[in-house]
Amino acid sequence: MVRLAAVLLVAGIAAGCASQPTPPTLFAVLPAPDGHIGSIAVERNGEKRVIDTAYGAQRVRADGTLETTSVTPAQVKEQFATTLAALPAAPSSFVLYYLEDSDQLTDPSKAELTQIFAELKRRPLPDIVVIGHTDTVGAGPYNDRLSLARAERMREMLIGLGLPAERIQARGRGERELLVPTADEVSEPRNRRVEINVR
Repeated sequence: MVRLAAVLLVAGIAAGCASQPTPPTLFAVLPAPDGHIGSIAVERNGEKRVIDTAYGAQRVRADGTLETTSVTPAQVKEQFATTLAALPAAPSSFVLYYLEDSDQLTDPSKAELTQIFAELKRRPLPDIVVIGHTDTVGAGPYNDRLSLARAERMREMLIGLGLPAERIQARGRGERELLVPTADEVSEPRNRRVEINVR
């Protein structure tokens, strides 16, 4: 979310870099939910400054000169409310687990479904990729089919909840992307899963 906000704000200044006077404009770097801090460069009249600290900011004055400053989280909410409200929700990922040699969810994963579905339905136009996985028990081609069956079954469940079919893809990875590395023919519950990635 943060890096998108910075990019949108930079685009705003670039559009205003004509020969006309520039109204005062403020650009700030916001920390991402995971703590990552990106950076933006503000350039005006041959002067360029890089902002790479959380809540660091540059103000472009009416005369086109740059002023280094900072903002508080409250100021960000107030001054960039429209921009922040227009940003898409941050990508999310969910993991559900399966019974051995089956496309049936474990009981704990069944219990999580309601919460996951509620999150997915809150997004107006989600792009969803459901990726099925297996453990290393069984032959490779069989596990490819089983992982795809898990993903396709989850896709059908999401469609049944009212999510648009054209926005949901299902893929199977078999035993190629193990969450917990194991030797062949090892029954590892954490590898029997689907990942639901939404953006």
